[in-house]
Amino acid sequence: MIHSFSEKTFKRICNQLAKKDSHLAGVLKAYGHPPMWTRVNSFESLVHIILEQQVSLASALAALKKLQEYTGHISPEVLLKLSDTEMRACYVSRQKMIYIRGLAEAIISGSIDLAEIHQLPDAVIREKLTVLKGIGNWTVDVYLMFVLQRADIFPVGDLAAVNALKRLKALDKDTPKEALIAVAATWAPHRTVATMILWHYYLSERAV
Repeated sequence: MIHSFSEKTFKRICNQLAKKDSHLAGVLKAYGHPPMWTRVNSFESLVHIILEQQVSLASALAALKKLQEYTGHISPEVLLKLSDTEMRACYVSRQKMIYIRGLAEAIISGSIDLAEIHQLPDAVIREKLTVLKGIGNWTVDVYLMFVLQRADIFPVGDLAAVNALKRLKALDKDTPKEALIAVAATWAPHRTVATMILWHYYLSERAV
């Protein structure tokens, strides 16, 4: 079964989570509801997520904007025509060139069909995407959460979410991944929305 959320249900789910978890309730009380972060289901969105791997959001956005300006339209066909020199001029690393081109080729060949993928269960989407070089669980998690609004994802590889969880729950900095996953399991079947509350907390605390 596919579990997702929408603009109509997002705040209600936040409030339900707050009733179950006093720490999440404290975030909502202090900072209000988080934004419902979304992106369109497109090749460009997946390129953006790849660019975000292991760099700041600002750096990734700068590279995306450079690609947009240089190409006029980010599509598989257009990006496959770019040389290494052109890609580097758009702040794309050599490694990420490989990842983006592999994704572009998969979409052109039809092995990845973004128009149909939203109909598939989370596990099947993860299996299809992680076959591609450079697309791991974190990239798939962000895609499922932001693009497809799948409701029950906790991105244990996301440093902001993990650090926010540790701080909010007063957990030791060396708390093992398995323990973090266990804490997040208490938020099922709405771990995605809980994670958005964590990100909201992380960003709000940094802004103070």
